[in-house]
Amino acid sequence: MSRVLRIAAREYMAFVRTVGFWLSLCLAPLGILGAAFAASLAVKATPAPHLAVVDLTGAGYDAAITRAVEGGPGHPPAAILVAPPGAPYSSAADATRRLAPFLSAHAPAPGGQPLDAAAIIRGDPGRPALDLWTRNLAEPQLASLLSQAVADKARKVRLARAGLSPEAIQALEADDPPLAQYSPKSASGRVSARDELPLFIGFGMGILLWSSVLTGAGILLNSVIEEKSSRILEVLLTSASAPEIMGGKILGAAGVTATALLVWMIAGSLALGMRDPHALARAASIVVQHGLFLYFALYFAGGYLMYATLFTTIGAFCETAREAQTLLGPMMVLLTVPLIFMGQAVGRPDAPVLHILSWIPPFTPFLMAARAASGPPLWEVAGTAAIMAGATALEMMVAGRAFRAGALTSGRFELKTFFAGLAGRGERA
Repeated sequence: MSRVLRIAAREYMAFVRTVGFWLSLCLAPLGILGAAFAASLAVKATPAPHLAVVDLTGAGYDAAITRAVEGGPGHPPAAILVAPPGAPYSSAADATRRLAPFLSAHAPAPGGQPLDAAAIIRGDPGRPALDLWTRNLAEPQLASLLSQAVADKARKVRLARAGLSPEAIQALEADDPPLAQYSPKSASGRVSARDELPLFIGFGMGILLWSSVLTGAGILLNSVIEEKSSRILEVLLTSASAPEIMGGKILGAAGVTATALLVWMIAGSLALGMRDPHALARAASIVVQHGLFLYFALYFAGGYLMYATLFTTIGAFCETAREAQTLLGPMMVLLTVPLIFMGQAVGRPDAPVLHILSWIPPFTPFLMAARAASGPPLWEVAGTAAIMAGATALEMMVAGRAFRAGALTSGRFELKTFFAGLAGRGERA
């Protein structure tokens, strides 16, 4: 055990003593915040498209679209309306023919305004058709907004045809029933933002675990490859066993990852506490009262050990980082699966596919951490944890032999050598 701890301390200090580790530790949150700020700034800096509306029905669809794109107080307009060049038009085909040259070129329309999109409403006023021409191939936000505006106006036209007065139509639209959501899982019966917060915290735990495993596994992979290429692994094997070396490296990398997590969590807590102390207190109470920190600790330990063992073993068979990259492709596909399904744990934690994937060891730690806030039954927690622990123990038993075989081999990575090492037939004196 002392050799394991000495190797772990060596691995830990090798990383935390470097300037690059602390630079990346400090710059990573700043990079995330900078990227978010840049994305927000880019959205605000993007000018609204210039839109021409051609209403061939004469039912007032142009006014409805105008109200829809104007934007509310504090919100920029979704589009800037310009006069349709060459109006009036005799038909939709005539409007299309005249507007197309302004959309396909950057020439400004009469009045000096560019034309980025044109909405042509045609057909029966009660059941109109909307033709949206745009300079770009995709304008999903504008298309959705105009479609909703035309649909709302068409409903009013049909109601007016049925004999309802404008006042009655307005009263009918204002008479939307109030919506209140209830659940037996809510302490008060009615679902509140406080009831939903644990679900998002659980999802954040799953993402945090996924990021930690990926970061720690990358550290281990690079460390093992570097020491194998410099023959340090062969020297270590003369004074310690393969399981001791693997255990020390995994423990050291876990310490590095835990240090990074601790620094980021402290920084995040301080930032949230300065912005909203009550929100920080609520989040902390939820993590403690729901026992989410226990879920995170349990599945973090199991998931980290599972993937760290696998990446350490793979690194022992690779001479260069380029060889390791060829093996990371299948691993990334494997790690992408829980990332896809973790979002469902917020709204549908009891979905059958989540239940099934939660029992498959490579996906167990991430999905069960994400589902923790929904209160999965104790038997499911115990069962998935036991299967995960059993799979990890079996993996570590096989990986010890494979790690020694890989550390003592040279040359390019070969599947034959890898599987021989897993079977314990690849060792060399």
